[in-house]
Amino acid sequence: MRIALLARAHLGTMAVLFVLALSACLLVAGLPRAMQASFDEALRRSLVSAPAVQADLTVSVESRSSEEDLHERGQFDARDRRWRQILPPALRPLATGAGHMSAKTTSTPVTGTSGHTHMNLGWLSDADRRVDWVQGRAPGKPSTMRYEGATIPVFEVGIVADALPELGFEVGQTKMVGENDYAALKIVGAFKAKDPRDRYWSHNVDILQVVKAQTPGSDELEKRITTLIPDAGLTALSGEGRNLSYHWILPIDARAASALAAPDLQAAVAEFGRVAALQSTASPYHLDTGLSKLLGDFLAEVATAQTVTYLVLGGLLAVALGVIALVVLLLGNRLDQPLSLARARGGSLRQVAGAGALLTGVAVLPAALAGYGLSFLVPGPVLPIVHLGPLVVVVAAVGFAGARLALTHRTPLHERRDDVSAGRPSARRVTLEVLVVVLALVGAYLLRARGASQDPFLLLVPVGLTLAAALITLRCYPYPLRLFVRLAARGRAAVPFLGLTRAARARSAGVLPVLILLPALGVSVFAAVISGGIADTQRLASWQQVGAPIKVTSNVEIPAASIDRIRATPGVEQVVIAQTGRVQVGYGAERAEALAVDVAQWRRILDGAPISVPPLSDGALVSPELRGRGTFEIGWQSRVKLATRGVVESVPSFFTQGKFMVVPLGVLTRPAPNTLLIKGDVSPDVLARLVPSATVETQERALSAIQDDPLTSTVRWTLLVVTVALGSYALVAVVLALVIGAAERASAVSFLRTLGLSDRQAQRLTVLEILPMILVTALVGLGLGLGLPFALGAGVDLSSYAGGLPVGDYSLDLLVPALLAGGLTTVAVLGAYAHTAISRRRNLGAVLRVGDLS
Repeated sequence: MRIALLARAHLGTMAVLFVLALSACLLVAGLPRAMQASFDEALRRSLVSAPAVQADLTVSVESRSSEEDLHERGQFDARDRRWRQILPPALRPLATGAGHMSAKTTSTPVTGTSGHTHMNLGWLSDADRRVDWVQGRAPGKPSTMRYEGATIPVFEVGIVADALPELGFEVGQTKMVGENDYAALKIVGAFKAKDPRDRYWSHNVDILQVVKAQTPGSDELEKRITTLIPDAGLTALSGEGRNLSYHWILPIDARAASALAAPDLQAAVAEFGRVAALQSTASPYHLDTGLSKLLGDFLAEVATAQTVTYLVLGGLLAVALGVIALVVLLLGNRLDQPLSLARARGGSLRQVAGAGALLTGVAVLPAALAGYGLSFLVPGPVLPIVHLGPLVVVVAAVGFAGARLALTHRTPLHERRDDVSAGRPSARRVTLEVLVVVLALVGAYLLRARGASQDPFLLLVPVGLTLAAALITLRCYPYPLRLFVRLAARGRAAVPFLGLTRAARARSAGVLPVLILLPALGVSVFAAVISGGIADTQRLASWQQVGAPIKVTSNVEIPAASIDRIRATPGVEQVVIAQTGRVQVGYGAERAEALAVDVAQWRRILDGAPISVPPLSDGALVSPELRGRGTFEIGWQSRVKLATRGVVESVPSFFTQGKFMVVPLGVLTRPAPNTLLIKGDVSPDVLARLVPSATVETQERALSAIQDDPLTSTVRWTLLVVTVALGSYALVAVVLALVIGAAERASAVSFLRTLGLSDRQAQRLTVLEILPMILVTALVGLGLGLGLPFALGAGVDLSSYAGGLPVGDYSLDLLVPALLAGGLTTVAVLGAYAHTAISRRRNLGAVLRVGDLS
């Protein structure tokens, strides 16, 4: 057959097929690339935002004897080269940066402080590039001295300048450390970090600041500081008499990280730890890193994102293929006469089916290549689906065209009876359909019962529910229409009866749009509901993180003058002072976190917010761990007896677990506020200048931080794109449903026009024939989309994208469903009127053949 001639004759249909195939291939190939690019960005941001001590690889070993001591830099360098040699291939691209090495002692008490002050010794391989000496000088070679009848080493050390006043030390002092094996530490200089915000200091926070810890069984704090010694100090540093460990840090370059390689990285980290341990001689080498946990947490978040996005992308692909099938069906209908003629003249079934498939391929194949090529404009790695998606579209379109024509023209001069609307389904088919519905319901129940999980079962359940809804709709669709037909038959008007009768007797071509509209509406509404649920939970999480529109916290008391200045700042509406602290419960060693605040004022600040706190005028609100105590006593500035007035699971912005309580501010003898809860429109920078020692948090910033996460943005962006695409495909399906039945509808209207049917009646007839299918499918699709989030239940854990809170409160927002349903109805009505207007201009002789009226 002459394919070019057929293509020119049906150019409009071919163009529609080309556009639909192009859009489908671009979406199915481009969206996964964009998603994967965002996954890579999320992984990199996760590694960069995590402290370096967690993300980097640190090989450590303890020295327990003089034979295991390392006294020269060359010994450290040799081992550093060894660690890089044994790095697994998957880790090498990430560990190419220059690292550093260190030697540190731990738990080295200052003599005479009863273990409350510790001065440890530390050597950094690149200290000269990391610090500036602001007092005294850099330390030099160690020496010796006599102490209690023994010769002990004297280390020249440097100490961070901020620690001097906190510890009560001065440059030039000599401190004795140790309890048995003594050493003297002579403070010869004080330093400051060149860049204290550098990730490097995450590994050496003990050098840059005083580390404080609660002494067990006491209210006193232990203070620990690690001092710096030079390369020469290694000669006298030994693990024989003190706790000494050596460290080799291999920094991770997040720019080389890839989400696709994350599982291999996890395995590589474990392998590196195993191989490093094999290098041990006396004391074992061990790998210290939080990289495996970071990767594990990331993979868990990605698994959820992939489940949600691939679920909606799968629905998008299915709907796109369905719409393409409708166009192929339309093309086949228009090819019916020439192909029937060719078949009657001796053409083989292979030639007829091949001609239709080839004509479809002429439109689909270039569109697939164009969509595939355009997808490479989308940044991101090339996944297998990028290649397979367009291929699936081409094979499905061409295969459907060939198979349908082969079935239609399997016998020459095929005839179709117009007086039979549908055949009775066989018992086998009914049994199969019932089985599909039962399995879908059982699958949904099992999914809710077992909770969150990431496996193919999670993807099959929504597909099964959609298929079950479509089957039920197809089977039940004619019955309510037949009831309306009976009611219409009792009236005198013929148009309602004829229109509803034709709708109830719709053929498979008229019912096929149901299979496209239902998943299109279901998945698009599901995506809109999920997106709305994430947005609402994100807002709730931001309020729970901050606890007020603005929160100001300080490690020390906020002066009353600063509070007055904040109250007088333009834009500030209300300021609530609060104090947090750790209190003694009873007279024993039990401790609990406490918050003293005027709860009534706090509740006024939270008016209209999605969070609240119970009212409290006296007594205390306690955590579940402190429930059942009735009246109890606490020690906080003074001894206070409090009655339990309620139990709270958490306190927004302050406590989420453990032992805690909320008490009125009046229980304090002299409130020393360290927290301010502020309502108003004021810049956080202004508040930060008014209270330099404080940290300022806002609910808006917290919400922005949650929303700006790459994974969160990807999920919401993908849901938005899919919603728009599915809505567009649904509209196209409605238009195609009108076009596919246009010829048969025109013939019927033409018959009725010979009997006196007016143009207005013809319009009403067309609307009544089309609208029931649209409305029923729209209602079922909307119900399916609104019910899918609840049907899936805990099977989809979206807490990673909502600030850690579970997304379960899917509020019934009918805006998007109403827009979709309204759009479909409008298109159907407009299409009916357009069809009637076109049919009116046709000559009856061009529609009715000789003998049609006999």
